[in-house]
Amino acid sequence: SATSPYFATPQNKVNLETTYIAGGCYWGLENLIGQIKGIQETVVGFSGGHIDDVTYNEVSSGNTGHAETIMIKFDQDQLSFEKLLLEFFKFHNPTTPNQQGNDIGTQYRSTILYTNEEQRLAIVNTIEVYQALLTDAGYGKIATEVKPIQEFYKAEKYHQDYIKKNPNGYCPDHSTGVKFKEEISSPLIDNTILALGKSIVVIEPEGYCPYCEKFKATVVKNYQGNIPLSFRLASQLQGLTVDSPTWATPTILFLEEGKEVFGHQGYMSPKEFYEALGYFKLGNSEAYRVAFDEGTDARFCKEYEIFKNTPDGIFIDKLSGVPLFDTKDRFNSSTGWLSFTKPIDGSVYTKPDNSYGMRRTEIRSKTSDIHLGHVFPDGPNGMPRYCINATVLEFIKRADIKI
Repeated sequence: SATSPYFATPQNKVNLETTYIAGGCYWGLENLIGQIKGIQETVVGFSGGHIDDVTYNEVSSGNTGHAETIMIKFDQDQLSFEKLLLEFFKFHNPTTPNQQGNDIGTQYRSTILYTNEEQRLAIVNTIEVYQALLTDAGYGKIATEVKPIQEFYKAEKYHQDYIKKNPNGYCPDHSTGVKFKEEISSPLIDNTILALGKSIVVIEPEGYCPYCEKFKATVVKNYQGNIPLSFRLASQLQGLTVDSPTWATPTILFLEEGKEVFGHQGYMSPKEFYEALGYFKLGNSEAYRVAFDEGTDARFCKEYEIFKNTPDGIFIDKLSGVPLFDTKDRFNSSTGWLSFTKPIDGSVYTKPDNSYGMRRTEIRSKTSDIHLGHVFPDGPNGMPRYCINATVLEFIKRADIKI
């Protein structure tokens, strides 16, 4: 079971009420419900079927009649049942019988199991109001099942708090985008800029998504690349051609001229993100082979000739945009590759490279993990020589650096 992070009131002073809801896979719905202020506890399990003491595997067959259900305990002094209903309907699509996104079967049906007559009346009134809004938006009839609670069987331990325990997945977002009138609708966003050139769009939910926050912390925080990265709700993709389903958050979309080239549902590690970005930006090029296949530029290649005598400035990672080397540390080694006495502090890391029967020290970018070159002990005045491939770098004049 999950205890809400908002819980701060001593247990004996909480005005608790219990209800039961179902609306798709209970992993994601439990995570969404648990973020609401006033929720004291959530437990995932099964209800509504004809088999006692049922297991997850049995329910997954779709033959038990049970729905994946969440028992919710909430503090009535902080959260009204009516407000909880508004959030529940906003979190899923109540017009799709036995389905939420890719989850199909009776175990995924939309259900509210009430514990008293006051709850039943509130449910009936809320459905009537929300049905009118859905109809105006072009949706069909609400299929939510409304019954008194009869039984509830707690799911196995590993299902409780599933999303918190599994850090590399996604949070499902099956919402219709239709809101109650007292709520402020998500503003429409002008996506014209996303129809020009290449761009990256990350789909996030209105509520909290731990996988989105992890992606921001591990990837977005350090990304400084020149392909713009934007965040959108699934309801804010107007004017874009998107093939990927948009109900998983995060979903990372790589767009060209406003059309999806490819997308990824769920969390992407920095390594996964930069490998995808590498192919998106570099394609089948020498730069891609150097970056990801540990290749080496040809001596005196075109990029070397361009970069060997640049004005004062810095060389950046071609994918992440993070500064790697400074012209102040560049020197002419006459080798045909860019040479530096040192990298910018904290920008690279080294690892042994024993390929081709040689013992060398490889240099890689800390942010994108792309291959940059090697370091040798034969630099000027006893200093190291960082022998770097020019094809995986970009250059910025010092005067153009944004502080």
